[in-house]
Amino acid sequence: MRHLLTLPRLSHAELDILKVLWREGGLSAREIHDRIRGRTGWAYSTTRTLIERLVRKGVITKSVFHGLHLYAPGISRAQGLARFVKDFSEQVLDLSKPPLRSLFMESDALSAAEILELGQLLAGAKKMRES
Repeated sequence: MRHLLTLPRLSHAELDILKVLWREGGLSAREIHDRIRGRTGWAYSTTRTLIERLVRKGVITKSVFHGLHLYAPGISRAQGLARFVKDFSEQVLDLSKPPLRSLFMESDALSAAEILELGQLLAGAKKMRES
């Protein structure tokens, strides 16, 4: 598992792409675009640019299958959301410790295992700051 502080910050647009990949796994750029264009209104070239940016960041992986590029998540949902939770807690709520339980415990957004992983990422980041 990557450490929270080594994970890149993700834009909301990049997170839209990751959500599709977390839900469905390996997809082509066209398949990703088809799933998000109604919600985003992006041109196909915009989707491709964002996908390649995510590959360069190491957040999604790219493989070739019979000449077709397939993209898959390179980080877990908890890892992808950890920076958002940390940044939101610190910058908006002015909290040093994110209110993890109250944010996710009564929601179906994350599984129990993902909540545990998110908590571990955030706790590890706090320990790194304190040392």
